[in-house]
Amino acid sequence: MKNYWSSSKLADWIRGTNKPLVGTEEQWHDWEKAAKTKTFRYWLAEEGLDYLQDFIFWPVNRYKALLFYINNRWITKSHALNSKLKRGEWHDFDNRLLHSVFDELINFVEIELAWMSVVFSEENKKKYKTPWFRTFLKIRAWRNSEAGLEYLNWASQLKYDEDWMDKTDLKYGQPTPQALAAEEILKLYKWWKEERSKRPDPYDASGWTQHSESFRKKPKSEEDSVTLRNMLKNSHEIEQEQYNEDTAMLIRVIKIRNHIWT
Repeated sequence: MKNYWSSSKLADWIRGTNKPLVGTEEQWHDWEKAAKTKTFRYWLAEEGLDYLQDFIFWPVNRYKALLFYINNRWITKSHALNSKLKRGEWHDFDNRLLHSVFDELINFVEIELAWMSVVFSEENKKKYKTPWFRTFLKIRAWRNSEAGLEYLNWASQLKYDEDWMDKTDLKYGQPTPQALAAEEILKLYKWWKEERSKRPDPYDASGWTQHSESFRKKPKSEEDSVTLRNMLKNSHEIEQEQYNEDTAMLIRVIKIRNHIWT
């Protein structure tokens, strides 16, 4: 906001009233109503300065627009979902859907939220050394899981406790929607990065991998056949449980998708 001339001290002087930095919806409405009583001065400060700034910075803005296009088109590829599935192999749609959603969620935390952690904290600007191309060229390829998780841990602690709030309000002291979403994103992130990879292979867990080969090499008794069938059944049950878990976690991502943006 400070980079817009319409929000500068010059604009306040032209307008004849100071624009607030923050405020409630009611406070903003009252300010706008009072400022608009000076019609021409309000237009000059709010719109005229914007036109002048756009004209003067046209070359710079065109250069930035080109950088953003290159980044969005070929580096970040913000028009598509990408995954880390092995290339050159066939992957069914259901598997592509699961992996692309969660791999992009990881990117959101480790790239987008990591950058947010740096942008809004002078301390983190010094703590996390960002490469020159991230700042100068605006290329969003810098990844830092620690910075991203720090942002989520901070956001998950946000509460309704602004000074202007009535402390008798039932919301006062309660987590904000941003905090609840951050907590959920953190759980989903850790599940995909840490917990899911520790799940046992269904055929190993059922004993099928270990014993099926030895059973095949010797004449089968009825008891062996029953054992093999039970192992196979057990492996399918474990596989289904894991599939159901994947589905449940995927649904949880979809439910908070309106919070997955910066």
